[in-house]
Amino acid sequence: MRAEYRREDLGTGVRGKYLRRYSKGSNLVLLDDRVAHAFPNAEAVNEALLGLLILAEKAKPAPSKSRKRNV
Repeated sequence: MRAEYRREDLGTGVRGKYLRRYSKGSNLVLLDDRVAHAFPNAEAVNEALLGLLILAEKAKPAPSKSRKRNV
């Protein structure tokens, strides 16, 4: 800290003051360089992932109907 600054001039610090706001609005994910190059912004990444979710839902096998119930 520079000599002209005094600690008491800065006031009291509050630990975790913005933690709740930060955790609600932030979801940081680090991308591989190749992925970051292919998807230049968050909108492109989200669009691709949402499309993948749709495909995964379609690819789920249908529930088996071959089970016999004991009557």
